[in-house]
Amino acid sequence: MAATEAAGSDNAADDPRTLNIDARTLRGLAHPLRIRLLSTLREFGPATASGLADRLGESSGATSYHLRQLATYGFVEDDPTLGKGRERWWRAAHSGSTFDPEIIQDADPEVRGAMNVVLHEIATNHAQELNTWLGTMHEWSQEWNESWNLSDFKVRLTPELSKELGHKIHDLVNSYRGRVPEGTADSAVVRTHLHLFPRPNA
Repeated sequence: MAATEAAGSDNAADDPRTLNIDARTLRGLAHPLRIRLLSTLREFGPATASGLADRLGESSGATSYHLRQLATYGFVEDDPTLGKGRERWWRAAHSGSTFDPEIIQDADPEVRGAMNVVLHEIATNHAQELNTWLGTMHEWSQEWNESWNLSDFKVRLTPELSKELGHKIHDLVNSYRGRVPEGTADSAVVRTHLHLFPRPNA
């Protein structure tokens, strides 16, 4: 199971905070800008199309169009608590997404192609986030520079144990949610990327 900002349990698809992506909704996400828009709304909260355009370096026409497409497929929605007059605010409809493994091996080439776009864009975004940290780490305090981690591990597993490991890592990360109130001195949002995949034996 691939997941983005989602719970790591087997019943994640039943969590109202998590959108289970099927072949239909996958087509609505398979565009680099839509993935960036959704990720930005999930991380930074509600925004207007023009605000997102400024943040992402895009035109407001492009962000407005792709936000409407995301809304059609249930990824984003209007935020009725914000905005005045004609100003339209958008928010993420769910805190995370899960992808069923079956759509990766779907017989339809269009579905497989859409999945390929989404997964490679997520991987690219992960790399960009990490590179941004490495390029700006000197701007952070000594405490933060002693608290980050860039590790990789190699361990022989079966598919079942690999799945179990992924779930346990998700559960561990989720156990830290809510422990630090917003506004706490010297706190920051910490990004954790999980890449768990097999390598050939030779």
